[in-house]
Amino acid sequence: MDEKELNERVERAVENFMAGYGCCQSVVAAFADLYGLDELQAKKIAAGFGGGVGRLRMMCGAVSGIVMLVGLDCGQTEGSDRDGKSACYKVVQELLAQSEAENGSLICAEILGLNGHEKAHSSYVASPRTAEYYKQRPCAAKVESAARIFANYLRSKKV
Repeated sequence: MDEKELNERVERAVENFMAGYGCCQSVVAAFADLYGLDELQAKKIAAGFGGGVGRLRMMCGAVSGIVMLVGLDCGQTEGSDRDGKSACYKVVQELLAQSEAENGSLICAEILGLNGHEKAHSSYVASPRTAEYYKQRPCAAKVESAARIFANYLRSKKV
């Protein structure tokens, strides 16, 4: 996969988010075809991870997308494959460390500047996607960051 295609996938992730999809859906759908998933399947699988997992403001959805994609890329498929599981965990930890360094946190509530009750008990009602929503939320940038981190991981595997 060349540089142009990787950059197009990063752009597609942001476009997905701006079209109303959740952070995790946006990231996973941009790369899903590489692993035999169509966009619809990817969006369904990733749907519950939005809003920091079910809007509970826990791990950022875009970061959850990285984790899902790493699993698709190098997750072990045999229960007894401890080395494969460890190798996958190593990649997850490396990419999440990059995301945390870039974005200051892996936690949705912290990224959004929420604390206290808001952090632990969000409403399950999804926020309407309005111009004001996009102005207040850094999510599009976090989706771009996550997609770029994963694209860079793919690029590094080719070297």
